[in-house]
Amino acid sequence: MIYTCTFTPSLDYTTFLSDFKTGQLNRSNEVFYYPGGKGINVSRVLKRLGVNNIALGFAGGFTGNYIEQFLMKEGIHTDFIQTDEITRINVKIKASEETELNGPGPVINTQQQNVLLDKIKTMKQGDWFVLAGSLPESIPDTFFMEIASTCNDKDVHFVLDTSGPALKKLVLKKPFLIKPNEHELGELFETIITTKEEACHYAKKLVDIGVQNVVVSMGKEGALLVTKNLVVSAEVPKGKVVNTVGAGDSLVSGFIASFIKNQDVIMAFRYGVASGSATAFQSDLCEKSDVEALVEQVIIHPIHEQDVTK
Repeated sequence: MIYTCTFTPSLDYTTFLSDFKTGQLNRSNEVFYYPGGKGINVSRVLKRLGVNNIALGFAGGFTGNYIEQFLMKEGIHTDFIQTDEITRINVKIKASEETELNGPGPVINTQQQNVLLDKIKTMKQGDWFVLAGSLPESIPDTFFMEIASTCNDKDVHFVLDTSGPALKKLVLKKPFLIKPNEHELGELFETIITTKEEACHYAKKLVDIGVQNVVVSMGKEGALLVTKNLVVSAEVPKGKVVNTVGAGDSLVSGFIASFIKNQDVIMAFRYGVASGSATAFQSDLCEKSDVEALVEQVIIHPIHEQDVTK
């Protein structure tokens, strides 16, 4: 089974206006209410790709209930840990310019943390645990390290798609897959990455310390896959980018969905890139038909060892 985990989910209130003026009354043309959070996005795309999964995380109040009901309607099983606080609401204003107002995440106490850890301890060999999204700074890094250690002890595939201080320590736990963008990869090494060659160089450093698969998303420049035996890049399909929210999460979903079926990292990488592109080309997360229409347009190029060396 695949388990996704979102520590700070949200109810995303997305409103579309022809124009937005501060300090005045604005009337929306259209509004949407979506569950937000990187792990939740991974769950939603996995289900659309035909892969069952269970969404874990922390939720509370009427907004938490809405998220659970929304996911249940999409056929996604949930096993959220209840919080005393109402799950945050994030406001996304889509006008001539985009404006966002994100609410604060919940305080997750030690008892609630231990409930999550107990759930992870029941997972079986060959299961997947996807830790995605921001990790609350109120929780000590040692807790996230214990999660990673438990996954390793249980032989559970540990997938990591987050950023921030905890990431530097978590990569030492040799996750199966990590998917930073070039900015997040640069933050790991306290540098600025501007080229594919630089991205490959630092991704290779992660592989050298034990990360099994490193996928670096670089927007319109495509993506990179670095493993112990492979260094390749992917050209993204041509299309009009409508919305990049969830594109990286879709890439993770596509990679996992393909790898489970084929056990082939190149095929998984190509399918993941197609999934990310399919989401970027529309206003909502991708559907399976969208992905499969783009897979053959994802061109893979090998990168030679001398190109990686700085």
